[in-house]
Amino acid sequence: MSERDQYVRQIDTLVASRELHGADSLCKLLRYLANHTLDFPRESLKEYRIATEVFGRSSNFDPQLDSIIRVQAGRLRSKLANYYESEGVNDSIVVELPKGAYVLSFHHRSKGAAKLHPSASSEGSQQKAGLTSEKLEILVVVLSVLLVVLIGVIARLSVFRNSSNPNLVHGEPPPPAAFLQFWKPFASGPEEPWVVFSNASFVGRPETGLRYYDPARDSGTSVWDHYTGVGEVLAVHSLDQVFGLLHRGLRVKRGNLFTLDDVQNNDLIFLGSPAENLTLMDIPNTKEFVFQRLDSGPRKGDLAIVNVRPEHGESKDYLASPSFAPFTEDYAIVAMLPGLNPSRSIMILAGTTTFGTQGAVDYVSRENSVREILERLSASRAGELKPFEALLRVKVTRGVPVQMELVALRRKAS
Repeated sequence: MSERDQYVRQIDTLVASRELHGADSLCKLLRYLANHTLDFPRESLKEYRIATEVFGRSSNFDPQLDSIIRVQAGRLRSKLANYYESEGVNDSIVVELPKGAYVLSFHHRSKGAAKLHPSASSEGSQQKAGLTSEKLEILVVVLSVLLVVLIGVIARLSVFRNSSNPNLVHGEPPPPAAFLQFWKPFASGPEEPWVVFSNASFVGRPETGLRYYDPARDSGTSVWDHYTGVGEVLAVHSLDQVFGLLHRGLRVKRGNLFTLDDVQNNDLIFLGSPAENLTLMDIPNTKEFVFQRLDSGPRKGDLAIVNVRPEHGESKDYLASPSFAPFTEDYAIVAMLPGLNPSRSIMILAGTTTFGTQGAVDYVSRENSVREILERLSASRAGELKPFEALLRVKVTRGVPVQMELVALRRKAS
């Protein structure tokens, strides 16, 4: 069998592996990069070409505005590393995607530095190309492989240590017990959860005025889809602080880049309502408190949170302050739901405006309010947190959420 055939066969093995099972977009990207590397070893690839030929992006794709290629390449790089740390630990051929380029690297474990096309990888690889000593190359490769394996072992031991006894990390004080219980579904999974923030589609020009994109009247119009609210930005920061206390990282993605692969394979935290985080319309969503635009009455057209089954003392509709009055109030949802994959969880943190979204995240980032919702849910410390939907009133002063009040709560069957 020729060397090329061996490389192609290894790509087939990777595509059929458990690590890449269900990740169709990553498999498609892997085959594309492999074919290009083998057929055009000296030719580098640009993000624009990958976006249009692999992911079907339009001809006006701008890699400065859309990070899908960098995100997908990072995911593929991580999957390849995980594969060779587990089910592929004995494979004779190792396939890597070096950082800084979109050209694969193939090498044989038993042949040391027999890498394919080092000149077409990254700038750092080109700098190393001047080292001609065979022994030095073998040593570098061996140490690199050992380093990858060591990092994987450390990461796995770290996850195990954090999940079994998070108090042992760097001698720091233990995280609040309320945080450990509330965020357990998202802090104890095999991978870091995704935080998916809203980025609504607009038409117009930033310098002359933007409005929400309307597919019924704006077909064929150039769309701006790289904006998000100040509340979502601050919300990501707040969540990062909470997960820092839990000794856990986060991965962040804007809603427009979200895929169904992500739904199946990850725990997800959504920031923003379905009016702006459109991905929420395609996945399991809230059933008790839902976002709807009113079709009648003095607030017709305004976004409201509709209470599907009002209980005693509760209202049917909850709306933020009207546009003609000072903005002092918003309403928001905090909901934990099962994912499409039963082993995954979804958290929705969303207001009718960006300030309500920030208020929802502030609520679940404060120990006293997290403790409040756990008590209202009658969640025992030893038990798993069951799915729920909660409605919050958010008081706003000068564009800052200053007080959150739990208005209504619904427990859901898991």
